[in-house]
Amino acid sequence: MKAGVAAAAIFVSVLVPDTVCFSPSGGAMMLRSTRGLGAARALANSGLGARRAGALRSTFGAPLSPMMTAESAEPDMVWRQGYYETLADGAVWRRGAYAARGASFTPPARAVSSSANPPTPLPVVEAADSSKTEAEEDCGCGEAMSLDDIKVNIKLDIEKVGETIRALKSEGVKDKTLLQPHIDELLALKAKWQSVTGQPYDPPKPGAKPKKEATKKEAAPAAKGGKGGGKAEDGDFKITPRAEDYSKWYQDVISAAQMVDQSPVKGCMVIRPWGMAVWDELKDDLNRRIKAKGVQNAYFPLLIPISFLSKEAEHVEGFAKECAVVTHHRLTANPDGPGLIPDPAAKLEEPLIVRPTSETIIWDMFGKWISSYRDLPLKINQWANVVRWELRTRPFLRSAEFLWQEGHTAHASKDEADAHAREMLDVYADVAREVLGVPVIRGCKSPSERFAGADETYTIEALMQNGWALQSGTSHFLGQNFARAFDVQFQTKDQTSELVWATSWGVSTRLLGALVMTHSDDSGLVLPPRVAPHQVVIVPVGRGKAENNAKVDAFLEKLSADLHKTDIRFHIDNRDMMPGAKFYDWERKGVPLRIELGPRDVDAGQLVLSARIESEKTTMAYDSATAASCILDKLNSIQDQMLAAAEARLTSMTRPCESYEEMKAAFLTSTESNQGQGLWLVPWKCDAENEDLIKVETRATIRCYPFEHNQEPPTGKKCFYSGEPATHMALFARAY
Repeated sequence: MKAGVAAAAIFVSVLVPDTVCFSPSGGAMMLRSTRGLGAARALANSGLGARRAGALRSTFGAPLSPMMTAESAEPDMVWRQGYYETLADGAVWRRGAYAARGASFTPPARAVSSSANPPTPLPVVEAADSSKTEAEEDCGCGEAMSLDDIKVNIKLDIEKVGETIRALKSEGVKDKTLLQPHIDELLALKAKWQSVTGQPYDPPKPGAKPKKEATKKEAAPAAKGGKGGGKAEDGDFKITPRAEDYSKWYQDVISAAQMVDQSPVKGCMVIRPWGMAVWDELKDDLNRRIKAKGVQNAYFPLLIPISFLSKEAEHVEGFAKECAVVTHHRLTANPDGPGLIPDPAAKLEEPLIVRPTSETIIWDMFGKWISSYRDLPLKINQWANVVRWELRTRPFLRSAEFLWQEGHTAHASKDEADAHAREMLDVYADVAREVLGVPVIRGCKSPSERFAGADETYTIEALMQNGWALQSGTSHFLGQNFARAFDVQFQTKDQTSELVWATSWGVSTRLLGALVMTHSDDSGLVLPPRVAPHQVVIVPVGRGKAENNAKVDAFLEKLSADLHKTDIRFHIDNRDMMPGAKFYDWERKGVPLRIELGPRDVDAGQLVLSARIESEKTTMAYDSATAASCILDKLNSIQDQMLAAAEARLTSMTRPCESYEEMKAAFLTSTESNQGQGLWLVPWKCDAENEDLIKVETRATIRCYPFEHNQEPPTGKKCFYSGEPATHMALFARAY
């Protein structure tokens, strides 16, 4: 309150000539006079001048004449520069004042300054009888201004100038004569911040290595932050280039696109609205395809009795180390200190597992629902979250909690169950290709990589831009393992009793990670039209004059009516901000197609189109009868181009090889960022021990035995590792 009143008083006195303002603090007078006039002139014109003249003294202790002005002071007065004065409760910056010419003055140590701007603050001296711990600055009128207020004012100025620079750049301004004055002003403000606070405005992150000084041959860097993203000199967030640090690039892209954010729970992510909207588009498409296979949606409890997990031996072994366990149903106040503790009286009779997957609880229910062949096949799917306590996490790719769908089916025969597992794998492959624009390789996992409790695990494997593989979906033929564990039998037509045959299959938000790493670039996210929340964003430009606004608005109404007749998801961006800033925002969010519309475009009867994957803008003549279909054709073309680029990458980075040493050398000399790896198609004799040795030596694993290359056994080929007759053609790769 006091700081606000003081600031307001200063503001009034600056704007109104010859005004005197008073601080509410102890009646101290704050003097301001415009046009370079001295504080004493303002005082002399006030009714309190005579009473205050004796009390008012200059910073250096010399009496100040009530009639002294800047003009009259010149012959016999001199201006003393500011300095820090150490008081009992801290260091105070004294800006300066008039003093008698020739009067001797020796400022305190470190107090000399060549300008009115304060140097680096002195250490604060904390008084025993005061709670005041922060240095303050004398605003020049005898009233100390809080350092917090000074910092806020400087920060606001920095942000304002930064916004001006961003707006100019977004509008394509490259003339240094136009940009440099604003950049110089920004640098001066940041220097002022550092002089006041003693810290740089953009401090290095904790643990960051000191930056190397630029050589004479190098131009001044255009942006700060370097590795790991950061703020550019104009305040923008900088995305780390893929070639510099692929892992950090991925993190920067999903952050800049506002897809996810960190949560207070370690290993868990917050999916922001834009990320959730992408997931919803994917989910809706996949849900329709799942239902088309005769599957019904249901929901099962999040908590599973620990005894259920123990019924299937391989299953419990596979998930035991990842389970979160609930042991109490109530909290109580800690009798030994602050906070809460589990109530000892509320311990559960049987601990509950937070579901890592739902096979066990679903099969317990299947045992109640299945009794006859007439109940089969039973096909159930649920959309849910699961918890697997991962030690090393990465948003979308691997996290302690994630979203997914899991399908579970029961069948009367082995062949029917296995065929259904393969059928659902085909559904996943089609969604990845047709919706996400991500080509995948379908295949069977090696025994070492199978799902815990499965007879066979089928997988789709995608290739990221850096040559690493990503398991993007799995479908499991479970045999009769879970039916046996939960005693799920059915009566056949022949009146005999048999165990049912089972499958389970699922994909998760990991597909969003595949999408990001397949298509995005150094400018940000790139979304295929079929999964983009906004396929088209329309940005009105050239607004301001009433007649222009009316002209553009009328055109927008016609265009909106045309697009509403189709299934195109479009959005009109009417935010109160510069068009360039809007372009920048939608580019980072990966919107496939942007339409710019201004008064001149209306006059010309055209639309200006900017595709996310193209560098040049194009124009399209507007015809109400064909506009929507032309825009739809453009979106389909973008989808096809993205898929074609990903397919070309998959083909070029799949390397046939029959020499283990060749593959080993490639893996040992490449990194996550250098794109030097890819998929290695090799003849292989199935051997878990050798598979583990290769993993230790190269960190590569068998991604799958591709269906395409394993129609028949690889006769005449020898294993590239052991030299024994090959049993499969295998794909090796580094993987997420």
